[in-house]
Amino acid sequence: MITPSGTGLYIHFPWCERKCPYCDFNSHVSGQLLPEAEMVTALINDYTSDLETYGARPIDSIFIGGGTPSLISAQSIARLLDGIDRLTPLSDTTEITMEANPGSSEQEKFAGYRVAGVNRLSIGVQSFNSEHLKRLGRIHSSDEADRAIQAAQTAGFQRINIDLMYGLPHQTLEQALQDLEQGLSYNTGHLSWYQLTIEPNTIFYKQRPPLPDDDAIADIADEGEHFITQSGLKRYEVSAFATAGQECRHNINYWRFGDYFGIGAGAHGKISHNDHIIRIAKQRIPDTYLQAGNRASRLAVDSTLDQEQLISEFMLNALRLREGVETSLFQRSTGLAPECMHNTWRRLQAQGLMIEGDERLQTTELGWRFLNTVIESFME
Repeated sequence: MITPSGTGLYIHFPWCERKCPYCDFNSHVSGQLLPEAEMVTALINDYTSDLETYGARPIDSIFIGGGTPSLISAQSIARLLDGIDRLTPLSDTTEITMEANPGSSEQEKFAGYRVAGVNRLSIGVQSFNSEHLKRLGRIHSSDEADRAIQAAQTAGFQRINIDLMYGLPHQTLEQALQDLEQGLSYNTGHLSWYQLTIEPNTIFYKQRPPLPDDDAIADIADEGEHFITQSGLKRYEVSAFATAGQECRHNINYWRFGDYFGIGAGAHGKISHNDHIIRIAKQRIPDTYLQAGNRASRLAVDSTLDQEQLISEFMLNALRLREGVETSLFQRSTGLAPECMHNTWRRLQAQGLMIEGDERLQTTELGWRFLNTVIESFME
């Protein structure tokens, strides 16, 4: 019997003003007028079809990502959330996160998003250094990033995440720490800090920028983590730091292998049934998604995970959490007995990469430093 730890809802808006050279997400440059009304209708129809197919269940969290969701008007976001609430009633404790860019036009909408029901904002600053922002292809300035965070606080958002990257072209350790110092000065209680990686199908992959070498990046990562934790934030997963109670519940549901519906162009979902788990993905191209007249034409993937996929996906997610997970979660979430991965688990324990004992699936300090190696061991 598979019993997921919770259920979330991911909503994807695929449009951006400009495609960043490092971005490999499903994002498409927007035109002058976005078909907001049509997209909201399509999203509600998509969600309705998923509920009819997989069954309704309480929604613990919603994450509105992209793309750049903050291109969408507050009125459209309100209509969307109202439609979701009618299908699966939301509570005052439902976490509703929305990604936002720091541009001035987006800032003007923050108060409207809060009234619409969004209660957590994730602001994609990436850097407070104007030169680095230009090299990253970002369309906002350092001053706009500062004003955006303050505008979100003024609008009444008590839960705000600031996104920052490190390992940027020509970035020094001092510059990385300056970004962190400014990001932490707002006292939002949550910071996402992750290394710039060069992904296939991006401009940076074709035209590789001059990045810091491996030793410099390692120094930035070590010094940066120390700087953040000294400020009072705790690292609770690979790229996220928070004060108590400010952790992103939606992402924790991912890492604990919970279920989630995914609606929107290119959105992915994971739904558990009594004895199997299904992975779902929707059509990536916005026009194809909008023109889909039924569930079958919206679907790109609908497949059942086999045992190897269940083990690898569970461990890929669970080991992102700094404190790991209780071993019993593995059986509850996959329907598999822990014995099916004992050989790999025991070998990693013998190598000092995972903690001893049977109660928790968690890396040691050494295993955390070589997390990719640990995770890859469960994929062999």
